[in-house]
Amino acid sequence: MKPYYADFHIHIGRTRTNKPVKITGSKTLTLSHILNEASARKGLDMVGVIDCHVPEVMKEIEDYLEKGECYELSEGGIRFESLTLILGTEIEIYDENCQGPIHVLVYLPDLTKMKHFSDWLRARMTNITLSSQRIYERAEVIQEKAKELDGLFIPAHIFTPFKSLFGKGVHQSISEVFDLNNIDGIELGLSSNTQMADQIEELHRYPFLTNSDAHSTQKIAREYQCLYLKQPTFLEWKKALQGKYDRKIAANFGLDPKLGKYYEAICSKCNSPVSQLVCDSCGSKKIVKGVANRIQELSSASKCPVRPPYVHHVPLDFLPGVGPKTFERLLDSFSTEMNILHRVTESDLTGVVGESLAHMIVLSRSGQLTLEQGGGGTYGKVVNQKR
Repeated sequence: MKPYYADFHIHIGRTRTNKPVKITGSKTLTLSHILNEASARKGLDMVGVIDCHVPEVMKEIEDYLEKGECYELSEGGIRFESLTLILGTEIEIYDENCQGPIHVLVYLPDLTKMKHFSDWLRARMTNITLSSQRIYERAEVIQEKAKELDGLFIPAHIFTPFKSLFGKGVHQSISEVFDLNNIDGIELGLSSNTQMADQIEELHRYPFLTNSDAHSTQKIAREYQCLYLKQPTFLEWKKALQGKYDRKIAANFGLDPKLGKYYEAICSKCNSPVSQLVCDSCGSKKIVKGVANRIQELSSASKCPVRPPYVHHVPLDFLPGVGPKTFERLLDSFSTEMNILHRVTESDLTGVVGESLAHMIVLSRSGQLTLEQGGGGTYGKVVNQKR
């Protein structure tokens, strides 16, 4: 087995002809830029692009295949030099059992099955050319369709206050909407971690994923996982999720939840932290419930399962002093962000960015940075620390 780094939730902002896909995504977030950024600069081995149901995106992949710039793997996935692309789609489910909309991820092994799924979605979706669109179908039917196509079904960023499973989708249990046996994993999202999620006993049966939900190339790999696989293929990833044949998720690398923009409850009117239903500062009742609050409501577990380590990873662009020029200088010296965050010695970092910033990067590896909490749609931040 070998270690492979993977981020399975990356959006496309625009097609190659500049048509919008993810409306809130960067205009430079095209498929070609994603592939280049993920491999050459981030140092990832696998990426899941979750807008592959879009006809123009599928046509672009077809053109790459015809030109011999990539090839389909026999065990699923498409290989671009040192990077494996996993074909995915994000869907917004809102059937009669939902309290509110739920975003889910479906991954399929090859382009033929993604084309089939795209055609199936077209009959149930208003605009097949856009990302994260509402589907007019029961949730369990979507799960069954994913399984019919040998796909993977994973609820996305499950605690986000808006458009997620526990954010607004269900009152108390996954079973209110989904077939528990047709879920392959759970994506935690930026404002939670393993320890927090495992307070909910219902989640103990599922593997946890940590993905970036990137809306720009800069945000790729702000969360990711290390997988132990024989090869970076769809089938090997599926085995890792099932914990079969020594394949596994070896570690999850995610933001400290305090850096997530929905960690604590916030008054949406004055942006003050709140501990109850009415803001102490301005009296407003317009409260955005924090992930930590929601998990506390759902907490039911007395004992937690054995999980892979959850490493509180701090992306370089969260560190004070790492602007675009400094980031490029680091990449010029050490090749990829994975190298900078995990492998390069403090003395080598000091030679490029100075003692203070080098020490901060090393502190980030062991979760020793001082953080200010995020909430209400605003990210937390790292407090500048001088040696």
